[in-house]
Amino acid sequence: MTITPSDPAAELPGCPPIVDLATWQAARDELLVREKAHTREGDAIAAARRRLPMVEFDGKAEVVGPDGPVPFLDLFQGRDELVVYKHMWYDGTPHQGQCEGCTTTAWSLKDAVYLNARGVSFAILTTGPWDEVASFVEFMGYTQPWYSVRDVEGPAGGEMGYVTCFLRDGDRVFLTYSTTGRGNERVNGSLGLLDMTPYGRREGWEDNPEGWPDAAEAGAPVGGHGAPICWYWRSDADGNATWGPTSRPVPQWTRPDATPVETLGRHGRHH
Repeated sequence: MTITPSDPAAELPGCPPIVDLATWQAARDELLVREKAHTREGDAIAAARRRLPMVEFDGKAEVVGPDGPVPFLDLFQGRDELVVYKHMWYDGTPHQGQCEGCTTTAWSLKDAVYLNARGVSFAILTTGPWDEVASFVEFMGYTQPWYSVRDVEGPAGGEMGYVTCFLRDGDRVFLTYSTTGRGNERVNGSLGLLDMTPYGRREGWEDNPEGWPDAAEAGAPVGGHGAPICWYWRSDADGNATWGPTSRPVPQWTRPDATPVETLGRHGRHH
């Protein structure tokens, strides 16, 4: 049963109008037409993506993981397809100083079992020296395989902050696709869910109804530091947005028994 307001006083300030279910359904159906068109265009773009030309490179190029140097081919784990997330890295920086966006993106895909079942492997690459990377991965409790591509040329190495896809044919390896910026959002399904919520992401660039809550500002509760992209945020142990020496990207606080002292790591400075 739905409730229809009997007078304008029942309206919520700063919110869309309150209507009966039939009126809502009509508006929803109208939006659905646009959503379906968007889906079909996305399918067409994906079809074009599958037809991009490929770049062959040396699959024997060595990357460094927990077992030492291994050929890039090992990242496929015997499968034919590979997706990697290239995580930005700041040398000599304590754990809380690593990239907020990359940290959150990497945190969002803890289990690649479905990808694996579809014949796709997943790994995270970064340019950090392996001893620092290993310490960070252990601290964060990441479950996906990590490798250092320090001094490795692209497309295996190169610039970080990208989602990149590869194809293997025996010992031959090919770059097939790469994206960055908001293209990386595919790894973090939470962003798509936020897009469906009434308030959305609460990011500065969004087109919201008049009177809608503003994006979080400096000193506000968890949600931002006045930044235009909400997944670039840090907090202290109490959940207050801050960039001080006791802060870290918010996902790090979900680590069991995390404390402010631990964020300093073995390095003495904050990035």
